[in-house]
Amino acid sequence: MRVLITGGAGYIGSHTLVEVLAAGHEVHVLDSFVNASPEALARVAALAGRDFSVTEGDVRDAGLVGALVARFRPEAVIHFAALKAVDRSVADPLPYYAANVAGTVTLLEALAASPCRRFVFSSSATVYGDPAAVPVDEGQPRSATNPYGRSKLMTEQILEDLARSDPSWTVALLRYFNPVGAHPSGLIGEDPAGRPGNLMPFIAQVAVGRHASVAIYGNDYDTPDGTGMRDYLHVVDLAKAHVAAMDWAAHGGRGCAAFNLGTGRAISVLEMVRAFAEASGRPIPFTLAPRRQGDVARLYADPGKARRDLGWRAELTLREMCADAWRWQQGNPQGYRVVAEAEAEGALVGRS
Repeated sequence: MRVLITGGAGYIGSHTLVEVLAAGHEVHVLDSFVNASPEALARVAALAGRDFSVTEGDVRDAGLVGALVARFRPEAVIHFAALKAVDRSVADPLPYYAANVAGTVTLLEALAASPCRRFVFSSSATVYGDPAAVPVDEGQPRSATNPYGRSKLMTEQILEDLARSDPSWTVALLRYFNPVGAHPSGLIGEDPAGRPGNLMPFIAQVAVGRHASVAIYGNDYDTPDGTGMRDYLHVVDLAKAHVAAMDWAAHGGRGCAAFNLGTGRAISVLEMVRAFAEASGRPIPFTLAPRRQGDVARLYADPGKARRDLGWRAELTLREMCADAWRWQQGNPQGYRVVAEAEAEGALVGRS
C-alpha cells in the first residue's frame, strides 16, 4: 500500500516508519520538524535499507496537504502529527487545539476529497481521565483532565462521527499507555525538546549526566512500594501495532474502533528507576516530592481487544525497554542535536 505518515520523524512515528517500511509498503512522510529532527529520517532510511519521500510542512496547511494527498494518492494514513506535552497544554492550550484538532480536520478534509478511507489515529490513554477501575478496557467512560487529553478525545469523537456518517471509512483509534525504550540498534530513540516530561527519558538523561536526579512524585500511594504504577510498553511493540491496525483496516476492519495498547501490567516508578540503574550500570539518584494533582495510584491497560482483533500483543520486557533506551541515550547523549548542529555548521561553511 501507499501509506502517508504524518509526524513520521517523531519518537513513535520514526519507529513506526521502520516497521511500515519493513512490511514492504511505499511511504511518504509529512513532518513540520517543529519537535523532531530530519536526522531521525536519515537514520530510518539507513536502518530500512531503502528510501522514502518526505514533505516538510504543517498538517494545518490545507493547500499543502491537499496537494500532497492528490500527488501521493495514499491508500492508508497513519496520523501522528500533534503536540504532546501535558504540562505545556495546560499553560498554553490554544496551540494544542489548533495542531491536534484543527490539523486533523484539515487532513481529513483532504482525504475526503480522495479515495483514501483507511485511517490509523495516534490517540492516548489520557482519554480515560481518572478511570473508575483497572485494568482499563475500551468500554470505560472517557473524560480527559487536561487540554492535551481533551484534544485527543475531541479528535476521537470527530473520527467516530465521520465513520458513522460515511461507512466507507475504516478508522483505528490506538490508545497508547506509556511508550518507552528505543530501537535496538540505538540509532533512533526518544529525543524530547527541552526538559523531559515523561519518566524514562528523564531517567536516561540523569544516567548520562544531563540532570542530577529524578523527582518521584508521591511515595504514599496504595501500591507495593508507595510509588505510582503505570503500564509501560516498548516503542517497537507499539510501532508494530500500527502495522497491525493498518492491516486490520485493509482486510475486514469496519467503522471506527478503539484499541488499548499496553502490556496489561503495571510497573512502579521505583521499579523503573532500579531497572534502568541495572541496565545502565549507573546509579540513578532520585528525590521524593509531593504527589501531583491528577495523578492516580495505578493505571494499566486491558489489551485483550488488540490481541483478539489485531493479532497484536506486547512482547518486549522491562529489561529490554531499559537496555534499548540506554543504548540510544549513551550513543546520543544530546539526542539528535549534535548531528543537526554539525550539519548546519557544515552547510554554513559550504556557502561561504
